[in-house]
Amino acid sequence: MTGPQVRDSTEQDMPAIQAIYAHEVLHGLASFEEVAPTTETLLARRAAVLARGLPYLVAESAGQVVGYCYASPYRERPAYRNTLEDSIYVARTMQRRGVGGALLAALIARCEAGPWRQMLGIIANGEQTGSIALHERHGFRRIGALAAVGFKHGRWLDTVFMQRELGPGSDTPPDPAGGR
Repeated sequence: MTGPQVRDSTEQDMPAIQAIYAHEVLHGLASFEEVAPTTETLLARRAAVLARGLPYLVAESAGQVVGYCYASPYRERPAYRNTLEDSIYVARTMQRRGVGGALLAALIARCEAGPWRQMLGIIANGEQTGSIALHERHGFRRIGALAAVGFKHGRWLDTVFMQRELGPGSDTPPDPAGGR
């Protein structure tokens, strides 16, 4: 099997993205949402990401969308404008096959081409060792955790924070004109 192909998402990908995410929301612990959003809701979320000039990518294998990722602002306040958060979801049947790694590598490369300086991985379940290892392989370091901040499927869940620099990171101040 050759590796997945990563490309920009399209509106036509959203039903497949909704199915991947809905499964995680309803059965998994990687999202703290408890009601699966509709395709229309996810289309609006995607549009908001793209309107900020941020990437929203899919991984395709054998003509099927098998995972997706995007970057979003960490927080809305202006001082956070150089910090992004990544989100990555892979179809259950395609986990541990290089899909997450291909998506995260492409996402980091796209974000490094922009003015952003930090990327956070906020992992909704501290026991998601695969997600933690994936982020570590791509240069993230664990910077902390919030204990028992989520309650889903009858159990308390931690949130792990991971971080990596983008481009020059914090070595220099950002360009006030929006460049590096």
